[in-house]
Amino acid sequence: MIRVLVADDQDLIRTGLRMILENAEDMEVVGEAEDGAAAADLAAATRPDVVLMDVRMPGTDGLAATRRIRAELPDGPRVLVLTTFDLDEYVYAALRAGAAGFLLKDALAADLLSAVRAVARGDAIVAPPITRRLIERHIGAESDPLPRTVAELDRLTGREREVLELVARGLSNIEIAERLYVTEGTVKGHVSAVLAKLGLRDRVQAVIFSYECGLVRAGT
Repeated sequence: MIRVLVADDQDLIRTGLRMILENAEDMEVVGEAEDGAAAADLAAATRPDVVLMDVRMPGTDGLAATRRIRAELPDGPRVLVLTTFDLDEYVYAALRAGAAGFLLKDALAADLLSAVRAVARGDAIVAPPITRRLIERHIGAESDPLPRTVAELDRLTGREREVLELVARGLSNIEIAERLYVTEGTVKGHVSAVLAKLGLRDRVQAVIFSYECGLVRAGT
């Protein structure tokens, strides 16, 4: 069973999320929190596999809670941030704080369950085009590449660099395979090599790295 903690300040949303999650045969909700501080405390007490974390909450927000969970429980739950596009202005910071990804609150129930399963097995949810613009907004089209990260690109082969760029643009492994006329397994191998060579934890960090080093620019 995938054990999930739900953190949101709105009771109606928590109830809806609980119903969706508990209707899945492979999930159970181990707790609910209405603010970030309570979410961090419950995460330590219940040790869930995944925390569904709202960004905007009174008191301790989702960003601070994510940082605390990742600091206090580095091998503990993975955080999946729930966001409302154009309202949450620090989702990028949440990813930097260690969140495994983020999902729009108006996502379909099936997409929510898929995201929870993906995060639980160690994958990361890279933003689709609409939420990818949030990342672009916070890095900025005019930001200068970081010299250290630019140099690190030289560790990659030409094909690995190409795969990294497509990952940063939000393409899935299947979409990358179709674009490059290779198998999905080949793409997975390239992605694993890229993460290992650059010392990145997951695809979310790969996206952030790509923007920060200038491999991909906002609006392109």
